[in-house]
Amino acid sequence: MAAGRGDPELLDRLVGGALGWLERRRDRFRLPPDATTDADPNLTLKPLGELAELTQFIGSTHPLPGVRAAAEELFAFAWRETREGELFAELIRGEPYATYPVEIYGAFAQAGLRHPAVEELVLTTTGLRGWRVAREDHTRTLGVLNAERRIGLAQHADFDAEFARTGLGLRPEPWALDRKAAYGLTHDVFHLTDWGRNRHRLSPEAAGYLRLWLPSWLENWLEERLWDLVGELLAVAACLPGAPYDAAAWQRLAGAQAADGGVPETGAVPRPADPAEDFLACYHSTLVTAFAGTLARTASDEAGAGTGPVPAGDAAVAGPTPFESEAAL
Repeated sequence: MAAGRGDPELLDRLVGGALGWLERRRDRFRLPPDATTDADPNLTLKPLGELAELTQFIGSTHPLPGVRAAAEELFAFAWRETREGELFAELIRGEPYATYPVEIYGAFAQAGLRHPAVEELVLTTTGLRGWRVAREDHTRTLGVLNAERRIGLAQHADFDAEFARTGLGLRPEPWALDRKAAYGLTHDVFHLTDWGRNRHRLSPEAAGYLRLWLPSWLENWLEERLWDLVGELLAVAACLPGAPYDAAAWQRLAGAQAADGGVPETGAVPRPADPAEDFLACYHSTLVTAFAGTLARTASDEAGAGTGPVPAGDAAVAGPTPFESEAAL
């Protein structure tokens, strides 16, 4: 397995198929009339926010114009669903201490899509004493701090101090990593690197830890056919110095993608017959596949051209790592 040498055809096919599935089901992302009052944000705002976050990245970085255009259209759709930002003003007025409106708005603000009332409200609410109350989930705090940075607000806590308290910051015993902790670790990487935009922010220690243990974690969740987490771990691999590419893992993820482009969260077969249930079972893993494929594609191109981040993490692990061993997976 050679670092930085991906399979562009396979990656582009994965990303294109996933975006096609999302486009054909984009009405499932539409917000209900009670989105700011009684609707469950985990079933309404969360999917739309994830669509915005990941399609914004794909639309601004993928090398193929057709893929970028498809992602840009989905991102524009997500912005329209927020009524061009007015939704966030309503959410913040109703829940001034809630972080999720600020986190989702940050993805749009980073792309230059802003709403005057929201800008004024977040300046006030993020300065409230209640906003600075310590949160138990340090990974989530990183997401809030990243959103504040994107919007241009003063960060309510020190990013590095919060990162040191996360799973990746503590670098726990790798053999004890359960599913919840694994998801937390992937998001530590995403928030630290701004979803792969600043991969150089990974310290040599963190990069070395990930480079050493990712193959074992991948093998574990490949066996369980948890494609959602497999996709996130492959995205993390693409954030590492040299962008190590696990061809076998990518082939297995590609094998989980259905002919319609959808990727199930788990390997359960058959997928739900009900369209609404099928959407909930596939939307996040399909988004993650498109994101991971784009990140691996761009990181591979950079590594091949010698223009990627300086591989500071390579020195953290002496000798061949599991990513470079044919017996790794």
